[in-house]
Amino acid sequence: MFRRIIAHSTLALAFVAANSHAQQAAARPFGIDDALNIRSSRIEDVSADGRLVALTVRVRRDALGVDNARYGDPTYVTPSPAEFELIDATSGQTRSILPGKVQVRGATFTKDGSKLAFFVQKGDDWTVDIYDVSANKVRQIAAHTTKQVASNSPLSWAPDGKSLLVTLRPEGWAASSRAAYLGIAEGPIVVQDAKEPFLSWDAVRNLSEHQIPAIVTVADGTVREVLPDTRITAPRFSPDGSYIVYGTTEPKKTSYDNTSGTEYGVFKLSLAAGSKPDTLVNPAERRIAARWNDAVTAFAYADRGNIFVHGLGPDSARNLTAKYRRPVSKTDTTRASYTLVDWRPDGGALLVSGKDGYYVLDVPTDSMSLIYPLEADSSTRPTRAFVTWSKDGRSLYFSRSAKDRWARGLERFDVATKQAAELTQDANLYGSWHVSDDGARFVFERSDGDHPNDVFTAGSGFSNPHALTNLNPQLADVALSHTELVSYRDADGKKLYGVLYYPTDYVAGKKYPLVAELYENYFDNGYSEQMDLMASRGYFVLHPSVNLEIGYPGESWEKGVLSAINTLIERGLVDDKKLGVFGTSYGGYATNLLITQTDRFAAAVNISGKVDIISFLGDSPKIGTRNYNAAEKGQDRIGATLWEAPMKYIQHSAIMFADRIHTPLLMLTGKQDWNVPDTNEREMYYALRRLGREAVWVQYADAGHGAGRAGNEADFRDHWTRMFAWFGDHFEKGATKHPASDGGR
Repeated sequence: MFRRIIAHSTLALAFVAANSHAQQAAARPFGIDDALNIRSSRIEDVSADGRLVALTVRVRRDALGVDNARYGDPTYVTPSPAEFELIDATSGQTRSILPGKVQVRGATFTKDGSKLAFFVQKGDDWTVDIYDVSANKVRQIAAHTTKQVASNSPLSWAPDGKSLLVTLRPEGWAASSRAAYLGIAEGPIVVQDAKEPFLSWDAVRNLSEHQIPAIVTVADGTVREVLPDTRITAPRFSPDGSYIVYGTTEPKKTSYDNTSGTEYGVFKLSLAAGSKPDTLVNPAERRIAARWNDAVTAFAYADRGNIFVHGLGPDSARNLTAKYRRPVSKTDTTRASYTLVDWRPDGGALLVSGKDGYYVLDVPTDSMSLIYPLEADSSTRPTRAFVTWSKDGRSLYFSRSAKDRWARGLERFDVATKQAAELTQDANLYGSWHVSDDGARFVFERSDGDHPNDVFTAGSGFSNPHALTNLNPQLADVALSHTELVSYRDADGKKLYGVLYYPTDYVAGKKYPLVAELYENYFDNGYSEQMDLMASRGYFVLHPSVNLEIGYPGESWEKGVLSAINTLIERGLVDDKKLGVFGTSYGGYATNLLITQTDRFAAAVNISGKVDIISFLGDSPKIGTRNYNAAEKGQDRIGATLWEAPMKYIQHSAIMFADRIHTPLLMLTGKQDWNVPDTNEREMYYALRRLGREAVWVQYADAGHGAGRAGNEADFRDHWTRMFAWFGDHFEKGATKHPASDGGR
């Protein structure tokens, strides 16, 4: 199996935000009801001046009750009811756009911010509604068509604000798509033939892309279909509204490598009556992610390290970077490679990134200059992500995060002076950045790293940052976990980071049980229902990172996770006799692998995680070839096919080493799990039972991927109650009965 690793921990620890960990005496523990009542926001759109924010707010409880059995049904839309609000960022005033909780999507403001268009689900159909901001009124467009609006339709305003581009379903689409789904899901006879171009479930999935682009007039609901059934992507109006540009994605066959089997094209369509599309890029398997300039007269794209610009003619592509693809240095013969970031707003240049920094690439002359050189050491260089280019072209905005501490925020780079200015940087967690056209207002989400996000705004130069929402006031008297960033070295000496969640009743000098939740790598903190629920039980909860190596990923868990835990034990924080581990999906897979390598844990929980990577290859038909891709080139990191390296698949299947498992194992699965079918974990239950080991398998009949957390409310409560009991009982010495196992053996 794996090389046996003795996980020596190191003494290195990095602690951030050293606040008092002790909770106020009046605070009550975080419970299941608290988790169900958490409200979270999504910024749907922000007006160009940054003043108006369209916001949806969802409650965790409302995410339960999904019909998981209908996953893969093109006619089924997962329910996601939300409060739909408009916030004035200048005054802080909030108003409801629609009463109650509704299913909305696609919200987009007109250029002047006077109107907001959006889709509303009503029964099996979607309507197009318009909200007039000044009048505070919503009007449904009575579209003159018998065709349904597509559930995945784009929604784009024409520049004059008088019409919208949407897509419709072909006549009879719903009935035929539903019949196709039932035919493969229920039979009674299902035949799959390898001579067919698609796997059967791929063919059903592709039905969701049937769309007819149409222009809807806002005033009277007139509908004009501008193209036949077309798999359209990213449609965009020209500034004068006389034409649209768009891409197409046309699957031709099932692909096992994600690089073939689909053809991508780019087109221009005049909106004059009777017009036919002009082909700018003939459909081919090489994907072109076209990024258009504001004038919609040219698009740029990256291809194998080069940057191209293409005009409105069919043969107008120019490679702007060919002459810059020189070896990186005398000792590094790798040719320089460039990635497209964005157009300058005037369309005269592009921002591109290279290994050493950001460049401005002049489109007319092909000249390129490094304007923002990055720190030489990429291992310590802060992580930057482009946010936007100011409309006047003078400033670039980047989110920024340090790699060795929680120092996160936003910076502004002056193109003329080539200087970066820190607008904000602190231990808070930021996201969903929006910058107004004039750079005078910012809208974003922020959390202190322990609480759920709220929506914030700030003025020019990031002045006066303040909250626009208070989504969870009910948490004022609830004890949430405090988080810290910890560092350690794995058994190979590689420095890694993890996030430690403190017990909500923490008292310095006392040792506590610890439960580790596994996945891949962690650095940022943030509210997490599972971490807070476990911390409320009086446990440290750890998100450890691991160094996953292609071909040998299984070894990483013992090398990294145990080193992280040893570090905390040496610090005097953790009771080494009360260690637990759990994970969901890939994390559940990691948990099962880890307990074949060590007996240090008192208890473990695998939630919707595979145990047999060989049977898993074909276990999830609704997601097509994903499992093959994951094993060969993706998350599972085997790095080869089953037939090229059969032993690696055996070595990374915990079921093959079930006899080495002595850790009590609770397995939670959803009967309707389309990702990791419950039958995969069932293999481990039967194996451990055969071997006489302690194992409990719980199957939730209506739940999906995530077991009880992806079921109904009763499932959710049962899921967490069982986990609490499983760890609690096994942490208590001499426990002989485990409530989590009642009725399960």
